[in-house]
Amino acid sequence: MKVDPAEVSRVLSGWLGQQRWYAGKSRDGVIAARLLAELAPEPPSVQIWIADVTYSDGQLEHYQVPLVFRTETVDHLDHVLVGTVIDIDDDRPIHLYDALHDKEVTGVWLARMAAGDTVDGVVFDALDNPGEIPVGETSLALTAEQSNTSLIFGDTAIMKAFRRVEPGLNPDIEIHAELTRLGARHIAKLLGHVTAEVDGQPWSLAMLQEFMTTATDGWQFATGSVRDLMAEGDLHAEEAGGDFAGEAHRLGVSAAEVHADLARAFGTSELGSAELGERAAVMKGRLDAALSEVPALSTVADGLRHAYDDLANYDRPVLAQRVHGDLHLGQVLRTVHRWVFLDFEGEPAKSIGERRRQDSPIRDVAGMLRSFDYAARHQLIDIGATSQSEFRAAEWADRNRAAFCQGYAEGGGLDPAEVTVLLRAFEADKAVYELVYEARNRPNWLPIPLASLQRLAAGRS
Repeated sequence: MKVDPAEVSRVLSGWLGQQRWYAGKSRDGVIAARLLAELAPEPPSVQIWIADVTYSDGQLEHYQVPLVFRTETVDHLDHVLVGTVIDIDDDRPIHLYDALHDKEVTGVWLARMAAGDTVDGVVFDALDNPGEIPVGETSLALTAEQSNTSLIFGDTAIMKAFRRVEPGLNPDIEIHAELTRLGARHIAKLLGHVTAEVDGQPWSLAMLQEFMTTATDGWQFATGSVRDLMAEGDLHAEEAGGDFAGEAHRLGVSAAEVHADLARAFGTSELGSAELGERAAVMKGRLDAALSEVPALSTVADGLRHAYDDLANYDRPVLAQRVHGDLHLGQVLRTVHRWVFLDFEGEPAKSIGERRRQDSPIRDVAGMLRSFDYAARHQLIDIGATSQSEFRAAEWADRNRAAFCQGYAEGGGLDPAEVTVLLRAFEADKAVYELVYEARNRPNWLPIPLASLQRLAAGRS
């Protein structure tokens, strides 16, 4: 089969904007598709294409789009039909489907990985033991993920295909590879990965990890505790049967142990006054940009600037190391034996270079504290807040935030109570990001970050 890249560009132009992982929904851009590799010959052909998106402001983004080429339509794949093009050789219609949702062909990724193949410059690599890769297992595509696409193979492995791609080794692969070699306790072992040379540089395409079959998602675990509390009449958070504080404490200990593993694997450095000033300036820039989108932020802007000034004027060196970069309750799993940390990719909106940069581990602590606030208060948006429910949500958040911080300090991390300037600035910066996100996507959730920003602007971390 041979198709015109211009025709693939045409169908992708109508399809990309409907995908959850496409970041350019609100922007005008021109899409140009190019073939990267053919993983399996016809029938059906499985190919990886790159969609280059050039926006009206000149910014360029790249998206990985694995496609399966079929000469007949497939009813059960209607929901992932990308479009129809014409075979250049014989004028037959070819139906393009998102290959990651086609169980008949997804096994080629694992087979290639186990064999250590290189196909058209795409390198499939098993990290240590190819026998651990479950070749032959059926895949199931997860639907909840927003920035990538993940497939579960049997009940033993999960493959994440990166959708937005760029030059450089993705931190998720880099960190998991090093921590797997260290035998780190709080991660899912890396089994293999897929990389390619694109435009003369290495790009990360996918990674395969062990799958935690019986694990509980941290967000679901925590919000279940909040629901239990709200259903318990007049009990306080520590009296409710679903009290989460013990788990929050263990999660804090685990976070400190993960940071220790990262420091062991990648080393540490120090942030001096110049580096802290640079970070404070970036935070102020994000605040100014947010003010143009969320006018309600103006009531707390001065207090937030004071928090960033305090960071810029901080007079002690700050430990820096590789960090998670986007830590929240949705990035952790509770197994029978331990907490497991996922997705060391960092914030997707940042470049790979930014995500690989060493930073204060307190940034991760701040991210988790923000997540406790969300877990406590998001249900009030749906059910309607009362003075009693607001009080109980605040009590749950305060209790679990304190438990996490205590656990983090006991696990060997910096005591958050002793670095309140750092914690306040990092948490405020995260809450500003949340405010903009909610304004764009869930305006009725704006009260959650806005309430936190009012607290932080007043000087309370």
